[in-house]
Amino acid sequence: MKFSVTELPDVVIIEPQIFGDHRGYFIETFRQDRLDDFLGYKINFVQDNESKSGVGVLRGLHYQLPPAAQTKLVRVIKGKVLDVAVDIRKGSPTFGQHVAVELSGDNKRQMLVPRGFAHGFVVLEENTVFAYKVDNYYSPENDRGIAFDDQALGINWQIDKDRLQLSAKDTRQPLLKDAEVFEYGGSLYA
Repeated sequence: MKFSVTELPDVVIIEPQIFGDHRGYFIETFRQDRLDDFLGYKINFVQDNESKSGVGVLRGLHYQLPPAAQTKLVRVIKGKVLDVAVDIRKGSPTFGQHVAVELSGDNKRQMLVPRGFAHGFVVLEENTVFAYKVDNYYSPENDRGIAFDDQALGINWQIDKDRLQLSAKDTRQPLLKDAEVFEYGGSLYA
C-alpha cells in the first residue's frame, strides 16, 4: 500500500497494490498495521457503510460533531466519484480549503477523511457502489452538514448544478460561515 498526504496535510490517499492476471485481480483493501505505522496512531473502525447511486447523486457535505465525530476511510467498489474533504477546524491554516480526488472501481484509491473535516461526493458513473469505514457510530443528534454549493469553498463538482440529485437534508445545509464546526488542535499526526 502506498500512502500519500494531500494538499490538506491530514487527508491521506491510500493506493493498494493490485495483483492481476488473466483470472482477475486481488488487492488488500485495508491493513490496520500499515495505517497505524503511517499515521503514528491507531484508528479503531467500528462500522462499515455502503451506498449505490446513479450519475449526479451528490451526498454531502457531512460530518458529526464531538463526541460522535468520525474519521472515514472511503473507497469506490464499482463506478466513479469525485470525493471531497473540507477542513472545518476553525483556526486551522487550511480552514475552509478542500481536496477533491477521483475514486473509482478501476483506480482502487481510498481517501482517509479525519475528524474535523466535512465529507461529500458526487457520482460520475451509473450504478456506483461507494463504501466506507467509520470510527464512531452514526449519531443523529450530532449529525451536521455544510452547503455543497457554498461559494466560499470553491468546489467544482464537475456536474452542472441542475443535473445534481440531492436529499432534502442536503438542500438545506448552512454555509460554512454559519455552521457549527470544530476547533483546531494541531495536526492529527506528525
